[in-house]
Amino acid sequence: MIQWVRLGTGRKPVPEPAATGLVWAGAFGGALTLVALINTMLGPGRPHLALTALSLLAAALGVWARFTAAPGTAVLCWLFLNGFAIPPEGVLTWAGTRDALWLGCLLAAALVGTTTSRLAHARAAYHRLTTATDPDDGRLL
Repeated sequence: MIQWVRLGTGRKPVPEPAATGLVWAGAFGGALTLVALINTMLGPGRPHLALTALSLLAAALGVWARFTAAPGTAVLCWLFLNGFAIPPEGVLTWAGTRDALWLGCLLAAALVGTTTSRLAHARAAYHRLTTATDPDDGRLL
């Protein structure tokens, strides 16, 4: 049976976040691309620039992700940061405080992106509901 529905009428639901695997695939591909670009164009040994770029990537991916995807996104970005942006390249190391701080920075960026997106979607949904049911709507004072 075909049911005809007018477009643009009714309540609009809050968008569903992307699947976690899709977000992690984006983190893998994006981190690989960013670190390769930074190493190719500016040369290796610029971890702070790579950290900044990967933090922005994690925040951007967080916009479409669930909260549960944030730790994996941070770890994937950190693996490329540690493995290819810090000499010796291709070797994973753990430098204690530095790497814990970088993991925390990447996790915070992913969580900020997700939180910002969820709040914006919730606010938009609230405004759609309150303006649609506002009894004073249309009255002139």
